Amino acid sequence: MAAMDQTPQKPEETYAGQLLGFTIPSRNVRGRMVRLDSTLDEILSAHAYPAPITHLLAEALVLASLMGGLLKDDGSQVTMQAQTEAGAVKLLVCDFKGGELRGYVDFDEAKLAELGANPSLFALFGKGYLAITFDMAGGKGRYQGIVPLEGDSLAQACENYFFQSEQVPTLIRCAVRSDGDTCVAAGLLVQHLPDGEEGRERLHARLDHPEWEHIAVLAGSIRHDELLDPELSLDALVWRLFHEEEEVRIQRGETIARGCRCSIEHYEQVLARFPSEDRREMRNDEGIILVDCAFCSKQFAIAD
Repeated sequence: MAAMDQTPQKPEETYAGQLLGFTIPSRNVRGRMVRLDSTLDEILSAHAYPAPITHLLAEALVLASLMGGLLKDDGSQVTMQAQTEAGAVKLLVCDFKGGELRGYVDFDEAKLAELGANPSLFALFGKGYLAITFDMAGGKGRYQGIVPLEGDSLAQACENYFFQSEQVPTLIRCAVRSDGDTCVAAGLLVQHLPDGEEGRERLHARLDHPEWEHIAVLAGSIRHDELLDPELSLDALVWRLFHEEEEVRIQRGETIARGCRCSIEHYEQVLARFPSEDRREMRNDEGIILVDCAFCSKQFAIAD
């Protein structure tokens, strides 16, 4: 009997906007699931993104949430950045810290218009790169991996990151649905830790490990419509995928909210690091430095 709640969840108990963690001890597997709706709309509403950019950023925000859910210590942060010099998308950046999520895309409107309605990842970025950074709280360090931005989606690029930089076999599935007014996105991340407990050194990680092959087949069977279905709780999804396993342990994760950390105090501290001559050049005719936050589109007037 699997150690998880088998009672069907009510529709209102789908835990939208809340991370769900799970482990399968007998297979040395851990996973995270998330479904974003109103928080996603709030983040996307800061800019009038066209449909391809909305889809791209929604997927990135799901990925940042899933990877952020792997962090154990309060105050730790994960940042995902995708960048190129020649593509329609100049920069994509999003981060997750303590349940707070934010993201932004800088793109070339003219180049994007030339790509049509449903451009591929390569069409959007060209030869770009993906950088994922884990800033660990409590002085535990900063870890960054950089890999080519390859694959059919950001999710595939993140899978490549985990295997190449972390030597952790990883399966990620993301789904996005937008009708122009609202957007819903969801995702599943599953990883194999072949030496058992999380945090131990991982040796001999490989994609053909029997435990991983078994779990990858089960997890890979999830459909996009299941991930996005508001009537289907995340608990129920985990149960559908892994109900034949000996034991599945469920952990409620953080509730996710839009978390732009901009403030006048923050920008005053940032500007204080610049030489006085540089700050003088930043002032307008009234002697005010105007700072725009790319994440939330707010403008801050700072008297220097």
